[in-house]
Amino acid sequence: MGRLLRSAPARLAGGTALVLGLFVALTVSPAAAQSTAASSGAFCATPYGLVPSFTSLAPPSGAGARGDIRANEPDAGVAAEAPASPKAGKRFRATIPVYFHVITPDGVTGNVSASAIQAQMKALNQGFSGALGGAPTGFSFVLVSVDRTTNATWFNATPSGQDEFKMKRALHKGGANALNIYSSTASAYLGWAYFPSQFNARPEIDGIVIDWESMPGTSTTYAGRFDLGYTVTHETGHWLGLYHTFQGACNAKGDHVDDTPAEATPSSRCPIGKDTCPDPGLDPIHNFMDYSDDECYTEFTAGQAERMQNQYLAYRAG
Repeated sequence: MGRLLRSAPARLAGGTALVLGLFVALTVSPAAAQSTAASSGAFCATPYGLVPSFTSLAPPSGAGARGDIRANEPDAGVAAEAPASPKAGKRFRATIPVYFHVITPDGVTGNVSASAIQAQMKALNQGFSGALGGAPTGFSFVLVSVDRTTNATWFNATPSGQDEFKMKRALHKGGANALNIYSSTASAYLGWAYFPSQFNARPEIDGIVIDWESMPGTSTTYAGRFDLGYTVTHETGHWLGLYHTFQGACNAKGDHVDDTPAEATPSSRCPIGKDTCPDPGLDPIHNFMDYSDDECYTEFTAGQAERMQNQYLAYRAG
């Protein structure tokens, strides 16, 4: 098994500069937040196409960390395919407003700094710009606001659970084109997301949830593995309609993208030369939609960019 030996600072040095919008600090008490959620109408706990993108991370024996691999996630469901039109063109450009929601159980744990959020935005823009070596996707991301909520229940919310939905009903901002990022402990996951075609059915639960320790400069738990901020990049790929590269293993449709080689199994770390399907091409271990370590990630493909653009135009741009 090989490893990409490029250092974390080198990966974050180049590429698209971070563009910051207005910073808004907001502290919400648990009681007030719960009251806001309760007053917003009927609540339904039925999951709508949850796409949790990483595993439940079991602690390794004798260690305090919550595990070290991405695997064994719940069923991702099926994303609706975009209609024949509209289709993106070569000049496609979209700027995504980002609302960042910091959830902390006690005002200290997980209360990530402004500089960590800036570094996270930089990593997100680099991945989608093609600055790390992949195809430019046409998407850029601008931070609009940051709010901070102290609520231990929401900090430990689980995918498709009542606490996740209450949190999002209280905090979600913007429309279909707005990316809401919730940083918390992310339950037993590194993160999860919802497909764009599900927005109309449940707009209030749209967005992505991430483990705060996957953000740049915050982690001891995931140091050297999942600490460069590319969990957000991966989850945003789902938010824009991408499957994993190993979706469907070696079958014909796979991830519904033609230029990602077929892959039978998710990758771990950075296994140079991995080839699990008879079709041409090595496994796409450097693709953001595999399960490789952050250091190994470098790209989206042109086909993935086109799929995200078409999904955006069909389900988010309007």
